[in-house]
Amino acid sequence: MRKAAGGIESSQTMTGLFARRMLAAIVLSGALIARAEAAPEGSITITAPDGAVEQIPTTTLRPDGPGPFPAVVILHDCSGLGPRSSGAPGRWGRELVARGYVVLIPDSFTTRGHPDGVCTDASRSRNAVGPARRMVDAYAALAHARSLPFVDGRRVAVMGGSHGGSTTLAVVAAPESLQEPLAAEKRASFAAAVALYPGCRATLGSWRPDGTGTYQAVAPLLILIGEKDDWTPAAPCVALARSSQATPHPVEIVVYPGAYHSFDSDRPVRFVASRVNMNAPGGRGATTGGDPQAWADSIRRVVEFLERTLR
Repeated sequence: MRKAAGGIESSQTMTGLFARRMLAAIVLSGALIARAEAAPEGSITITAPDGAVEQIPTTTLRPDGPGPFPAVVILHDCSGLGPRSSGAPGRWGRELVARGYVVLIPDSFTTRGHPDGVCTDASRSRNAVGPARRMVDAYAALAHARSLPFVDGRRVAVMGGSHGGSTTLAVVAAPESLQEPLAAEKRASFAAAVALYPGCRATLGSWRPDGTGTYQAVAPLLILIGEKDDWTPAAPCVALARSSQATPHPVEIVVYPGAYHSFDSDRPVRFVASRVNMNAPGGRGATTGGDPQAWADSIRRVVEFLERTLR
């Protein structure tokens, strides 16, 4: 894989396609081989836009020892954490705990009426658990992580794949004004972020459809995506990263040759016609499946990125 202009890593030369702008967000081993020890399942408390208090189930995994450890909040994909889950959050959780990280995984779907996820749900109720809503969950999980005695609150990252990756982009997008509901949280944000195959065509940030403007992150951000991704294409993410190169936190991106969406999966590549896909003709159908080489490389890159940014 060669180094492209502007410090962006890519498998091929790709022309950028700037995305339309989204509305403003609504309110919220190694030296240490540790045993993945699941704490009793708890919950985080958030206040919904209508003032209602919600309890979001959250699983916490931690290494052995007193800490304090760095931590990663993992945001699940559109399949959620129920019986139809892709299993990717758990795979990443095990990898990170084995390397000395506390992992928190909030469940944004189950208590909001989507226990089976929203991958094939095109109803309006899908919007109620979109990235703008899930930003609140991420910041509530950050506050919870910082309250734990075994977590170093200065070293907490956010990470997500697909739907969770799009949420990650929203979470660390610089606030457009002091009036943004989450501006205060963003100023004291996560220390780093990793977005796996996110939807970059409709993300938060100061983008414009004419190809001008920039995406600016409030923390170091790494994007990993597959070259053959037909659900969240790589080209808009390359454009997003290029637009950020003159900002305080230039986005790093890696495009994996021949890899599809969910390259970190342990399941075979397959096309499912019922998946909601704004990038497909008719709005349905997407391909997902694991790529062992991309998976192995992504572990290495994520760990190196976290070690570098969570100092």
